[in-house]
Amino acid sequence: MGRIVQKFGGTSVADLDRIRAVAQRVKQEVDAGHQVAVVVSAMAGTTNQLVAWARDIGPLHDAREYDTIVASGEQVTVGLLAIALQNIGIDARSWLGWQIPFHTDGVHSAARIEHIDTASIAERLDKGQVVVAAGFQGISPEGRITTLGRGGSDTSAVALAAALEANRCDIYTDVDGVYTTDPRIMPKARKLNHVTFEEMLEMASAGAKVLETRSVAMAMRHNVNLQVRSSFTSDEGTMVVDEDNDMEKQKISGIAYSRDEAKVTLVGLPDKPGIAATIFEKLAENHINVDMIVQSASPDKSRTDITFSVGALNAEKAVACLKTIESDLEYKDIVSDPDVAKVSIIGTAMRSQPGIAKTMFAVLAEKGINLHVISTSEIKISVLIDADYTELAVRSLHDAFGLEEA
Repeated sequence: MGRIVQKFGGTSVADLDRIRAVAQRVKQEVDAGHQVAVVVSAMAGTTNQLVAWARDIGPLHDAREYDTIVASGEQVTVGLLAIALQNIGIDARSWLGWQIPFHTDGVHSAARIEHIDTASIAERLDKGQVVVAAGFQGISPEGRITTLGRGGSDTSAVALAAALEANRCDIYTDVDGVYTTDPRIMPKARKLNHVTFEEMLEMASAGAKVLETRSVAMAMRHNVNLQVRSSFTSDEGTMVVDEDNDMEKQKISGIAYSRDEAKVTLVGLPDKPGIAATIFEKLAENHINVDMIVQSASPDKSRTDITFSVGALNAEKAVACLKTIESDLEYKDIVSDPDVAKVSIIGTAMRSQPGIAKTMFAVLAEKGINLHVISTSEIKISVLIDADYTELAVRSLHDAFGLEEA
């Protein structure tokens, strides 16, 4: 039949009963005649505990030792799942990242996959053995264990599917697909049968928690057939596809939000060439990702303010590193605000349907929601607002665009 990669996250393998249930899911695909490679995360809560221990024993820890510690969670899971499969008559073997191997660069705790040697596991798959691979980890050019950062197991699964030229990559989570927005905020949210790679990429970058940005980008780049499914039901999930032939039917596909945001403003900068480059070069050197940016000049054009957003955990780091070049920037003040959230509307139909921004801004204005920063792409409009208004904004926009209707 075909070759399939299945990925199960931490909630899917949270305890032994769930691991046994995962084994039954894998068995279904094996019984259907497929070659199956399984990528698993650490059991729910395990990685957080390992991170806490690493930070507790040494707040300024060696990143190489940090990776050695936090990669151990997946080692437990692959062994348990391999045994569970063997117990139900399935030939299975566990593989750690360095054994396959997943070759990465040397950026510990945020490594990027450079290539995967699939010769050994492809041979096992051809013989009918299930490959149970540890997600989230690889091996550096120096031979050290590396980890891929947040969402690393999704990235591992998609990369493995691409390297194996798999027919499909199924990402199993605690939700049964991709919804028009978070059902916990909007009960009328509707599950999407399909969504484009572009839309999923924008949703992920805007805060949707179903898939991580890196994994979607990799699937898009290598044209991996991706499906988001629930570990706990047999329902069909959401297919992530290259194109959506029905894009004209709906102005937008979904609404995403992120409370993991902070706003940083540099006040009274000299309005001259090179200032912005100096700011964002310093942030890049410190591995701080910047999302939204806005600049406003004074009437006499002698001074300017630059506001940008970063992940909430990076706000203090961003302020601290910019203070080290205060004499170069000559700003009057630097202000950080952690009480903000990003709300985004996403849809490929924006390319051909005017008036979407007008509707979004009018709805938010009607609800008394002030916009701190606005950013746009071809298929996304994002606004930074006060965090207290997040749920009101999401519900109001969902209603305004009629997303509960198929």
